[in-house]
Amino acid sequence: MELKQDNKHNIRLTSAEISSLWTTYVNNTMSKCVLSYFKSKVQDSEIRSVVEFALDVSQKAINDIESVFKEEKYPIPIGFTDRDVNINAPRLYSDKFFINYIDQMAKTGFFAYGMSASLSSRLDIQELFNRLIKYNIDINTKSKAVLLSKGIHLRPPSIPKPKKVDFVNKQSFLTGWFGRRKPLLAVEIADLYHNLQTNSIGKALITGFAQTAETEDARDYLKRGKEISNKHIKIFTSILTEEDIPVPRNWDEDVLDSTEAPFSDKLMMFHISLLSSSGIGNYGGAISTSTRRDLATHFSRLLTEIAQYTEDGANLQIKHGWMEQPPQSVDNNDLIKR
Repeated sequence: MELKQDNKHNIRLTSAEISSLWTTYVNNTMSKCVLSYFKSKVQDSEIRSVVEFALDVSQKAINDIESVFKEEKYPIPIGFTDRDVNINAPRLYSDKFFINYIDQMAKTGFFAYGMSASLSSRLDIQELFNRLIKYNIDINTKSKAVLLSKGIHLRPPSIPKPKKVDFVNKQSFLTGWFGRRKPLLAVEIADLYHNLQTNSIGKALITGFAQTAETEDARDYLKRGKEISNKHIKIFTSILTEEDIPVPRNWDEDVLDSTEAPFSDKLMMFHISLLSSSGIGNYGGAISTSTRRDLATHFSRLLTEIAQYTEDGANLQIKHGWMEQPPQSVDNNDLIKR
């Protein structure tokens, strides 16, 4: 695809642009592997069309970013290849899981691509990420249309309409641990519901990964991730249930009993690291909008747990040589020593 000429060959890529391009490239090589496997197993024609569209978008992102890196003579990341996926492995997830997975991953794309576009200085790079935002909107729209048509879209809870506009006039608005807790705000319900839903999808994904991982320490790590997700699900469920707010279904039944790996341990560990990082961002956002002290404390504590889990996963990836070096600045002190 032809890029705008006003910025090419005369303005170096910034650290923000390099980081965004590198991360987006690697993430989409992973998505290509996952979606290729989904395509080989999906049976429902409507869901297949969304899988194929999302797969095509991943390939377009890979091609566009490769073009930029080649023009800039920047090393193209390895990311993930055909060696990281076995499309002939037995089915591990249901079609319903496929479409819900795509719907959830599209949600993370809005933040990532939006931030990348806003931090880009070169107009051609901003245009690239704006295209990805448009593609992401299309994926989100198509997946949601299928979910709605099949009656499996999980809507966030509704709340009653207020009778009038009002203002907060008591400090008890901020309480949460002692005394009568105030009802959850709409934004707090939305945060709890969203994080409950992402943990449910994540738990199903990691369950399948744990069933099929070939390396013992990776398998143990994935089992631990499943336990963490289950713990967080129970906490969020108890808070919503206490307020008589309905909770979304889980996806446990959509994980099948195959033990043959469709993905490499390298890919599975990277994918869980990606989801964990997204979870840290989600919890951080929830902390910023929580007015009840108990909610902020819950999210802070659980965020710390995910951060430790993510660090342990990074150490495991380094141990096995699975972590590709992200772009970084030059260590001048190291150069001086040499």
